[in-house]
Amino acid sequence: MAIKPSAICILRIELLEIEPLIWRRVRVLRNVRLNRLHQILQIILGWQDSHLHEFRAGDLVLGMQDVDELDERENFQDENEWSLQELLDVGVLEFEYLYDFGDGWTHRVIVEPATRGGEPGPSPLCLAGENACPPEDAGGPHRYAEFLQAITDPTHEEHKEFLRWVGGVWDPRGFDLNRVNRDLLELRGRKS
Repeated sequence: MAIKPSAICILRIELLEIEPLIWRRVRVLRNVRLNRLHQILQIILGWQDSHLHEFRAGDLVLGMQDVDELDERENFQDENEWSLQELLDVGVLEFEYLYDFGDGWTHRVIVEPATRGGEPGPSPLCLAGENACPPEDAGGPHRYAEFLQAITDPTHEEHKEFLRWVGGVWDPRGFDLNRVNRDLLELRGRKS
Protein backbone atom coordinates (compact mmCIF):
# COMPACT_ATOMS: atom_id res chain seq x y z
CA MET A 1 0.00 0.00 0.00
CA ALA A 2 1.43 3.38 -1.03
CA ILE A 3 1.90 6.11 1.55
CA LYS A 4 -0.12 9.23 0.78
CA PRO A 5 1.87 12.48 0.51
CA SER A 6 -0.33 13.98 3.25
CA ALA A 7 1.00 11.33 5.67
CA ILE A 8 4.59 12.52 5.08
CA CYS A 9 6.47 15.32 6.77
CA ILE A 10 9.86 16.76 5.82
CA LEU A 11 12.08 17.92 8.68
CA ARG A 12 15.23 20.00 8.49
CA ILE A 13 17.50 19.49 11.48
CA GLU A 14 20.33 21.92 12.27
CA LEU A 15 22.89 21.52 15.04
CA LEU A 16 23.08 24.96 16.63
CA GLU A 17 26.21 26.89 17.66
CA ILE A 18 28.43 24.93 15.24
CA GLU A 19 30.45 26.11 12.25
CA PRO A 20 30.37 24.94 9.59
CA LEU A 21 26.67 24.18 9.82
CA ILE A 22 25.77 20.53 10.41
CA TRP A 23 22.31 19.80 9.00
CA ARG A 24 20.08 17.00 7.73
CA ARG A 25 16.79 16.78 5.84
CA VAL A 26 14.64 13.73 6.58
CA ARG A 27 11.29 12.40 5.43
CA VAL A 28 9.18 10.94 8.26
CA LEU A 29 5.62 9.88 8.77
CA ARG A 30 3.49 12.54 10.42
CA ASN A 31 2.23 10.00 12.95
CA VAL A 32 5.75 9.12 14.15
CA ARG A 33 5.91 9.02 17.96
CA LEU A 34 8.54 11.31 19.49
CA ASN A 35 10.40 8.41 21.09
CA ARG A 36 10.77 6.93 17.58
CA LEU A 37 11.71 10.36 16.16
CA HIS A 38 14.51 10.42 18.74
CA GLN A 39 15.83 7.13 17.30
CA ILE A 40 15.64 8.56 13.77
CA LEU A 41 17.49 11.73 14.78
CA GLN A 42 20.21 9.70 16.46
CA ILE A 43 20.83 7.78 13.23
CA ILE A 44 20.74 10.67 10.78
CA LEU A 45 22.92 12.88 12.95
CA GLY A 46 25.43 10.21 13.86
CA TRP A 47 24.93 10.23 17.62
CA GLN A 48 25.21 6.97 19.58
CA ASP A 49 22.19 7.33 21.89
CA SER A 50 24.30 7.20 25.04
CA HIS A 51 22.93 10.33 26.74
CA LEU A 52 19.63 11.86 27.84
CA HIS A 53 17.51 13.86 25.44
CA GLU A 54 14.32 15.92 25.25
CA PHE A 55 12.17 17.89 22.85
CA ARG A 56 11.15 21.49 23.58
CA ALA A 57 8.30 23.29 21.87
CA GLY A 58 7.64 26.62 23.55
CA ASP A 59 6.82 25.84 27.20
CA LEU A 60 6.25 22.18 26.40
CA VAL A 61 9.04 19.77 27.41
CA LEU A 62 8.77 16.22 26.10
CA GLY A 63 11.20 13.55 27.19
CA MET A 64 11.85 10.17 28.68
CA GLN A 65 9.39 9.56 31.51
CA ASP A 66 11.66 7.14 33.38
CA VAL A 67 14.26 9.72 34.41
CA ASP A 68 13.31 10.55 38.01
CA GLU A 69 15.11 13.86 38.41
CA LEU A 70 13.65 15.15 35.14
CA ASP A 71 10.04 14.11 35.69
CA GLU A 72 9.42 16.87 38.25
CA ARG A 73 9.94 19.74 35.81
CA GLU A 74 7.07 22.05 35.01
CA ASN A 75 5.32 21.32 31.70
CA PHE A 76 7.18 18.01 31.35
CA GLN A 77 5.35 15.28 29.43
CA ASP A 78 6.22 11.77 28.31
CA GLU A 79 7.51 11.74 24.72
CA ASN A 80 5.90 8.30 24.24
CA GLU A 81 2.51 9.99 24.50
CA TRP A 82 3.12 12.49 21.68
CA SER A 83 3.42 12.18 17.91
CA LEU A 84 4.79 14.67 15.43
CA GLN A 85 1.23 15.11 14.14
CA GLU A 86 0.04 16.11 17.62
CA LEU A 87 2.74 18.80 17.75
CA LEU A 88 1.60 20.03 14.34
CA ASP A 89 -2.01 20.01 15.54
CA VAL A 90 -1.14 22.51 18.30
CA GLY A 91 0.63 24.77 15.80
CA VAL A 92 4.26 23.71 16.34
CA LEU A 93 6.27 24.09 13.12
CA GLU A 94 9.67 24.43 14.77
CA PHE A 95 11.02 22.87 17.94
CA GLU A 96 14.27 21.94 19.63
CA TYR A 97 15.82 18.54 20.20
CA LEU A 98 18.36 18.55 23.03
CA TYR A 99 20.86 15.73 23.33
CA ASP A 100 23.48 15.10 26.01
CA PHE A 101 22.61 17.55 28.75
CA GLY A 102 26.28 17.68 29.85
CA ASP A 103 27.61 18.70 26.44
CA GLY A 104 24.45 20.63 25.60
CA TRP A 105 23.83 19.82 21.95
CA THR A 106 20.79 21.75 20.75
CA HIS A 107 19.20 20.99 17.41
CA ARG A 108 16.61 23.12 15.63
CA VAL A 109 13.94 20.98 13.96
CA ILE A 110 11.98 22.78 11.27
CA VAL A 111 8.91 21.34 9.58
CA GLU A 112 9.35 22.20 5.91
CA PRO A 113 6.55 22.79 3.41
CA ALA A 114 5.19 19.52 1.99
CA THR A 115 6.34 20.51 -1.51
CA ARG A 116 9.99 19.87 -0.51
CA GLY A 117 10.45 16.13 -0.97
CA GLY A 118 6.99 15.23 0.30
CA GLU A 119 6.40 12.63 -2.39
CA PRO A 120 5.44 9.12 -1.30
CA GLY A 121 8.25 6.73 -0.53
CA PRO A 122 9.97 4.93 2.28
CA SER A 123 9.98 6.69 5.63
CA PRO A 124 12.08 7.50 7.46
CA LEU A 125 14.50 8.45 4.71
CA CYS A 126 17.35 10.95 4.91
CA LEU A 127 17.16 13.18 1.83
CA ALA A 128 20.26 15.33 2.30
CA GLY A 129 22.77 16.67 4.77
CA GLU A 130 26.18 18.20 5.25
CA ASN A 131 29.12 17.72 7.58
CA ALA A 132 29.92 15.14 10.21
CA CYS A 133 28.26 15.19 13.58
CA PRO A 134 30.70 15.84 16.44
CA PRO A 135 32.01 12.74 18.17
CA GLU A 136 30.16 11.66 21.32
CA ASP A 137 31.44 13.42 24.43
CA ALA A 138 33.22 16.11 22.42
CA GLY A 139 32.41 18.62 25.16
CA GLY A 140 29.75 20.77 23.53
CA PRO A 141 29.94 23.48 20.84
CA HIS A 142 32.87 25.43 22.33
CA ARG A 143 35.04 22.36 22.94
CA TYR A 144 34.09 20.97 19.51
CA ALA A 145 35.42 24.16 17.88
CA GLU A 146 38.71 23.57 19.72
CA PHE A 147 38.64 19.92 18.62
CA LEU A 148 38.19 20.95 14.96
CA GLN A 149 41.08 23.37 15.19
CA ALA A 150 43.36 20.73 16.72
CA ILE A 151 42.32 17.84 14.47
CA THR A 152 42.95 19.80 11.26
CA ASP A 153 46.33 21.20 12.37
CA PRO A 154 49.09 18.57 12.69
CA THR A 155 51.22 21.08 14.62
CA HIS A 156 48.55 21.67 17.28
CA GLU A 157 49.58 20.38 20.73
CA GLU A 158 46.37 18.30 21.07
CA HIS A 159 46.35 16.96 17.49
CA LYS A 160 47.77 13.49 18.24
CA GLU A 161 45.67 13.09 21.40
CA PHE A 162 42.44 13.90 19.53
CA LEU A 163 43.38 11.62 16.63
CA ARG A 164 43.84 8.75 19.07
CA TRP A 165 40.56 9.61 20.75
CA VAL A 166 38.56 9.43 17.48
CA GLY A 167 40.31 6.31 16.24
CA GLY A 168 42.93 7.80 13.95
CA VAL A 169 40.84 9.56 11.30
CA TRP A 170 38.33 12.39 11.38
CA ASP A 171 36.78 14.20 8.44
CA PRO A 172 34.63 17.10 9.68
CA ARG A 173 32.95 17.21 6.24
CA GLY A 174 32.24 13.48 6.26
CA PHE A 175 28.58 12.62 5.82
CA ASP A 176 27.56 9.34 4.20
CA LEU A 177 23.94 9.57 3.04
CA ASN A 178 23.92 5.95 1.87
CA ARG A 179 25.15 4.62 5.23
CA VAL A 180 22.55 6.70 7.08
CA ASN A 181 19.77 5.34 4.88
CA ARG A 182 20.98 1.75 5.34
CA ASP A 183 20.77 2.32 9.11
CA LEU A 184 17.29 3.82 8.72
CA LEU A 185 16.23 0.80 6.66
CA GLU A 186 17.31 -1.40 9.55
CA LEU A 187 15.34 0.82 11.99
CA ARG A 188 12.22 0.52 9.79
CA GLY A 189 12.43 -3.23 10.33
CA ARG A 190 12.50 -2.89 14.14
CA LYS A 191 9.56 -2.10 16.40
CA SER A 192 9.99 1.01 18.55
